This record gives sequence, C-alpha cells and structure tokens, in this order.
Amino acid sequence: MASSCHLTHTDPGRNMARYYRMTIQPTLFGEWSLVREWGRIGQGGQVKATPYQTSTEAEAALVAISLKKERRGYMRHS
Repeated sequence: MASSCHLTHTDPGRNMARYYRMTIQPTLFGEWSLVREWGRIGQGGQVKATPYQTSTEAEAALVAISLKKERRGYMRHS
C-alpha cells in the first residue's frame, strides 16, 4: 500500500523547480483523506484534502494522480 508519494519537476532552462507531495491520512470521522501539497521547491505551497470512504479508494486516487504527474515530467522520490 502506497501511503505517500513525493514528486519533483525541475528544468533550470525554464527556471522551473516544482514539487508535488501526497499522503493518505485517516480522518476523525472514520474516512480517509488524500492530502495533496504542491508548489515551488523551497517555498510553502497550496494544500488540498479530498475525502474518500476507504483507504483503497484514496490509494487508487494517489496512484492515478502520480502516474499523470509522471507523464508530465515529474520524477518520483523515496
């Protein structure tokens, strides 16, 4: 089960240094939340939490988003 993912996309020629981080966290109401944070490396970013009924649904969303980001040039980090 992938409970977190950290991606970066850098291109010095275009002055691009971005990150995209995702974690799956339980909520206080028995649901699961996919928390996404993104922005420029070295600075604070935006955060969005999306609730899901099960951890399996949240994990499927995490995998789908990470694959989409990787197709756009983001690299996965441990």
